[in-house]
Amino acid sequence: MPRIELILLVVAVLLICSVVASKALSRTGIPALLLFLAIGMLAGSEGPGGIFFDDPWLVQSVGVVALAFILFSGGLDTDWKRIRPVLGSGLAMANIGVLISAGLVAALAHYLLGFGWLEGLLLGAIVSSTDAAAVFSVMRTRGVNLRGNLEPLIEFESGSNDPIAVFLTIGLVGLLMNPGSSFLSLIPMFLLQMLLGGAAGYLMGRAKTWLVNRLRLIQEGLYPVLTLALVLFTYGGTTLIGGNGFLAVYVAGIVMGNANFIHKRSLMRFHDGLAWLMQIGMFLTLGLQVYPTQLLPVAGAGLLISIFLIFVARPLSVFGALVFTRLSITDKLMVSWAGLRGAVPIVLATFPLLAGVPGASQIFNLVFFIVLTSVLLQGTTIGLVAHWLGVNTTRHVEYHYPQEFVPQVTARSQLMELVISEHSAANGQSIFELGLPNGVLFVSIMRDGEDVVPSGSTVLEAGDRLLVLAERELLTTVRKRLLGRRDGVVQ
Repeated sequence: MPRIELILLVVAVLLICSVVASKALSRTGIPALLLFLAIGMLAGSEGPGGIFFDDPWLVQSVGVVALAFILFSGGLDTDWKRIRPVLGSGLAMANIGVLISAGLVAALAHYLLGFGWLEGLLLGAIVSSTDAAAVFSVMRTRGVNLRGNLEPLIEFESGSNDPIAVFLTIGLVGLLMNPGSSFLSLIPMFLLQMLLGGAAGYLMGRAKTWLVNRLRLIQEGLYPVLTLALVLFTYGGTTLIGGNGFLAVYVAGIVMGNANFIHKRSLMRFHDGLAWLMQIGMFLTLGLQVYPTQLLPVAGAGLLISIFLIFVARPLSVFGALVFTRLSITDKLMVSWAGLRGAVPIVLATFPLLAGVPGASQIFNLVFFIVLTSVLLQGTTIGLVAHWLGVNTTRHVEYHYPQEFVPQVTARSQLMELVISEHSAANGQSIFELGLPNGVLFVSIMRDGEDVVPSGSTVLEAGDRLLVLAERELLTTVRKRLLGRRDGVVQ
């Protein structure tokens, strides 16, 4: 048993190498996913690192936890106004598109590779999920900005097809291990899981927002701990009641991300960093689990399935799911090419391994090879394809100010000084709870002769001298909210 100090040192070295290498190779267009996987493989028993690792259960556990936080972070960063116009198209791709893609891959595996139909469907279901993190990482580093609603569509599809791929994989593994089960039994199970997952996600998103705003924690550093625990609670609780935990955390992230809550900017930064940590840890673990020598025997079949998936199954699934939309042919081709396979298929491939499905090792190695091929081919050429199809556009990049909350202050704004009395309704309330309109900025708070840096969670006290910047038409409203007494009289 290695000493804990040695384990921590190895983990630290792997993380540092991953971060530094991703910075060094960012200009090449190589997705971070491939880099992290490669570092894990190099550190494994067949690489220079020589670390022996063969634990599918641990790989799956790390993957499930990591995916929960990655999906929550993705939902938290999703702008509902951008997603709403493509909601129908995204859901069609996440459902109909996944089924078409899985069915086509199953047919290829059955007729050309000798797989049984259920085994072929299992392989198709596993590789049907796409990776939004890999796609947008490449597009950001290569300066790709897709026109219209293409980016929101790809983003929403990638976030919403993971829960369906997980359900299909687990359901098909159950059918293979229990031959007497009926395929039709998956339909009511699917509807129940998605209904419970969506409902639980919405309720937990609202509950998280309410709890963060009302708890008034003394230490700001406890808010990330609270949201981290709530993500785990959402996934675990939803799964235990029979819902889809991945869908729940994604929906909860969307609901919370499109609401106002205390320390929003800092919490979003925290979960973005946590998502990166989860991605690196998951990819490194997946890389350690793979033995490169076992990939060579499946290289031919893996390359065949990869080419079929990229050039046939994915485009047909996109065109089939979006047949009734107004998207042009070039738009649909771009969506097809942006369907990168990432970590989710590799994590899903551990389910048949742990269940003891016959041929599970071959499926795992095939999936790993397919993901590598997809990342190498599609990931490094997204920018070129976007330019070639003419769907790339120049877009102004919004600057994110370092402040936690930046209201809409204009040249018509005016400074005013206000003093909170002990009878004021604002006494004892946080700035966020005041519900002030956009266009109001707390410049400073003088309390007991000292300056207090205002934030959304700052609780106003009697005697506070406020310096407030507000648009002229809002001055009366601001005075009422800050100086109004609990009996409605303005001081």
